[in-house]
Amino acid sequence: MWLGLWLGAIGLATGIIIGLNVPVMLPQAYAKFLSIAALAALDSVFGGIRAAMEDNFDNAIFITGLFSNALLAAGLAYAGDRLGIDLYLAAVVAFGVRLFQNLAIIRRYLLNRSKKGNSH
Repeated sequence: MWLGLWLGAIGLATGIIIGLNVPVMLPQAYAKFLSIAALAALDSVFGGIRAAMEDNFDNAIFITGLFSNALLAAGLAYAGDRLGIDLYLAAVVAFGVRLFQNLAIIRRYLLNRSKKGNSH
């Protein structure tokens, strides 16, 4: 379990480093879509980490969740763009709330695990 967690963390860090150092210029019009895609990916990563810590990780659920969240969020952003309203904010709020919830659960799990490890 911990090997997969470390591999995921290393992959995430590597992706961030590569992403920050590759000079890709995207048009401003795609900023909404890129922010939604990044939040969908982070939501899936933190959800996967949480599931792995709870010994409940399923690769099929992770992959389908990643793509369905991204497609729904992109669809909302596109529909809102066509209608002239900021529907992408609904996805930003939803993913933001889920990110903070998953992070809080991961933090509690790690704190409880460290307390149990220190009591021996």
